[in-house]
Amino acid sequence: MPSSAIAGVGTVFNRGDGASSEAFTSIAEVNSISGPTMSRDFIDVTSLDSTDGYREFIGGFRDGGQLTLNMNFTRDGFEQMRLDFEDDDSINYQIVLPDAGNTTLDFAAFVTDLPLTITPDDKVTVDVTMKITGHVTLTS
Repeated sequence: MPSSAIAGVGTVFNRGDGASSEAFTSIAEVNSISGPTMSRDFIDVTSLDSTDGYREFIGGFRDGGQLTLNMNFTRDGFEQMRLDFEDDDSINYQIVLPDAGNTTLDFAAFVTDLPLTITPDDKVTVDVTMKITGHVTLTS
């Protein structure tokens, strides 16, 4: 059976405008996206009468995790991410994958880190770290 894998080329990272009928605009020159790093807590409910000598757990809170964008430095891209960093409200973002269904990951996040990397023999880049608030929604 042939693989259904897709390449990352053509993936788009979008930022919402916050309007009631929200429009999304792509952020240019994103080199890579790492995340979201979703995780889940578990609560140990083991008691003296737990059977078979095994610990027992129930599900706890979920965490949308973090996301990191590695971007080529552009004045417009850096300025937008800097404004998002200064904003006290979360911003809606999207990752749109280049598969046949245009799979989209929708989430709200805060920009938490915005370091520049400047070296003499390479391009200037920005590694934007975002903390996701709430859940990540998968749509087509």
